[in-house]
Amino acid sequence: MGALSAIEAAAAERCAGEPMLDQVLAWASINSGSRNLHGLKEMAAAYADIFAGLPGEVRLVDQAAVDAMEPDGALKPLAHGQNLHVKVRPEAPVQLLFTGHMDTVFGSDHPFQAVGWREEHRVLGGPGVADMKGGIAVMLAALKAVEASRAALELGYEIVINSDEEVGSAGSAALIAQAARGKTAALTYEPSALPDGTLAGARPGSGNFSILIEGRSAHAGRNPEDGRNAIVAAADLALRLSSLRRPGLSVNPARIDGGSPNNVVPDRTVLRVNLRPVTLADQRQAEAELDRAITETAAAHDVRVHVHGGFGRPPKPIDARAEKLFQLVRSCGADLGQEIGWRATGGVCDGNNIAACGVPVVDTMGVRGGAIHSSDEYLLVESLVERAQLSALTILRLASGAAL
Repeated sequence: MGALSAIEAAAAERCAGEPMLDQVLAWASINSGSRNLHGLKEMAAAYADIFAGLPGEVRLVDQAAVDAMEPDGALKPLAHGQNLHVKVRPEAPVQLLFTGHMDTVFGSDHPFQAVGWREEHRVLGGPGVADMKGGIAVMLAALKAVEASRAALELGYEIVINSDEEVGSAGSAALIAQAARGKTAALTYEPSALPDGTLAGARPGSGNFSILIEGRSAHAGRNPEDGRNAIVAAADLALRLSSLRRPGLSVNPARIDGGSPNNVVPDRTVLRVNLRPVTLADQRQAEAELDRAITETAAAHDVRVHVHGGFGRPPKPIDARAEKLFQLVRSCGADLGQEIGWRATGGVCDGNNIAACGVPVVDTMGVRGGAIHSSDEYLLVESLVERAQLSALTILRLASGAAL
């Protein structure tokens, strides 16, 4: 290790003694897929209980109302689990935000449910071990280590652990934005971008759209000319949108729901599409191009078009303050004997939303591991202590007034 102060060395030592592995083993055995309300309730209760050990107010907050477009075009309310919100010393001079998520991509009926060793005492496999139950353990260990020092008196913070991150955070976005207000910096505990610990830097934005196309039914043999084929219009719109791809924008027409028997001209369908702009300028251009493609498609096929959704994740560029925060994390890593780099990535997360609030954020402070969102997901166990120490040291230096 490099030159650590006595407070920093004590915090690093305390991190090494925290029961993070036991916590991950217990938490990953609870299925908390984004739509598994029972599992999310159990997970929220477990987190509320253990985070109550911090000296602040702990509460469970209901999600904001969210709806989704059904395959027939109807809008249906979506139920989500509650979010954990913790507030500690709101009067302190330095205010930080820490975020994570309790949901995983593995539903209660998914075959990937069990936690088990891939390499004993070194590589642990299981649903959510890296993304991000390991990250939550790291966050808690770092905060407990900081709280054990007198430096904690200079630090206030909020914690949000949401239940819908893997499905876009529509129900928790307002809570995150509120918690981000007035914060010096934020740390989010997604797993590292690469197994070697590389952090995610710039991220594109992401917009998810469900586009209802209403045509007119007719007999496919007797009078097809009187129909307005919604499937054909949706296919045309998908091709128009696909043609918008360029270096600053990726477009993925992902699904067409709807149709009819072969002898009926289909009059109703829903096109699902994802757009990922690199910058806010790219997003504004994409919004204009989407509107134009919809208008042209509606006119060409004499159909009505209704759009549901939007850009829920704004692009996350690396500005000057974010660059300073990354450099601070890198410096802390160097003093701990950890080499920390970062790179742009195509994925999105709550870090996008935090950065859009004007708060510098490093959003991959969680564990090292890999194969997330697949049945091969794994956690490198040694990274639990490494990343907890990295967080603790970063938090202590922010609390001491490190300039961003």
